[in-house]
Order: sequence, then C-alpha cells, then structure tokens
Amino acid sequence: MEKSTKMIATFLLRLLALGATVAATVVMVTSHETTIVVNLEFEAKYSNDPTFKYFVVANAIGSLYGLCVLLMSSKSLLKRAIVTLDVTVSMLLASSFSAALAIAYLGKKGNSHAGWLPLCDQVPKFCDHVTGALIAGLAGVIIYLVLLLHTIHTVLNPLFP
Repeated sequence: MEKSTKMIATFLLRLLALGATVAATVVMVTSHETTIVVNLEFEAKYSNDPTFKYFVVANAIGSLYGLCVLLMSSKSLLKRAIVTLDVTVSMLLASSFSAALAIAYLGKKGNSHAGWLPLCDQVPKFCDHVTGALIAGLAGVIIYLVLLLHTIHTVLNPLFP
C-alpha cells in the first residue's frame, strides 16, 4: 500500500472515530425524560448513574484525543506514542461501553432476583436516547480497534521488516 493511501485511510478512520465518539457523548448528555410514577415526579437523566457519567467522560476523552491526533503534524515526534495512546483510548472506550451496556440492560429488563423493575416502560424516550448513544459508542469502539490495528501495521511495520 502506498504511503499516501495509508495516510488517507488513517485520516478517514480517525475522522470516523471522532464522529462516533462525539455523537455518543452528545446523545448521552442530551438524554433526559420526566414522568410521573405513583403520583411522584421522576426524572431520568444520564447523570443519575455513575456508569453513564463514565461513558460520557470516556467518549469525551476519546473525542479530544481524536481531535488532537487529527491536528497533529505528520512529522511530529509523538508518532510512536500514538500506538500506546490508541491502545489506551480503545480500552477506555471498550470498558465504558460495556459498563453502560450492562446498566442499560438492567434499565430495559430489570432484575427480578434483586427486585429491580425495568425503567424503560416508564421513560421510553430516555431509553431510546441511551440506545442511540450506545450504538454510537459501539461504532467508536469498533473504529478505534480497527484504527489501532491499522496504526500498529503502519507505524511498527517499518521497524520489523
């Protein structure tokens, strides 16, 4: 593969990763709904759960990192550190996605053994937003993992011919 083709592929993957992590962050932050349950007003929002907060922070970090790498010069001395940082961001995004998915599943299905009722029947708009954020988050994780493999191949291949 030609060097310019690799650079274009890397740029496009990073742009897609940035878009996915920004979308996941924005959709999760804007998820809120208020409803009345048994004459009590109940507000569902992402900040009620620490796991969703972690998801937002991890995707915001992934977005900021993606933006910084996109703006970085191709001749920067930090190019070798990008592999390590790509691994770190990929694992951060994967862990936050899996934690948020577990809580979203509890919200959707509940847990009869623990006596936790499903919430999505009461706040479907909130659950739809969370689902959208999780889909964007999963896209971000997959794109970052593909980007990581591509970066390893591109950066480390010349070292080990």
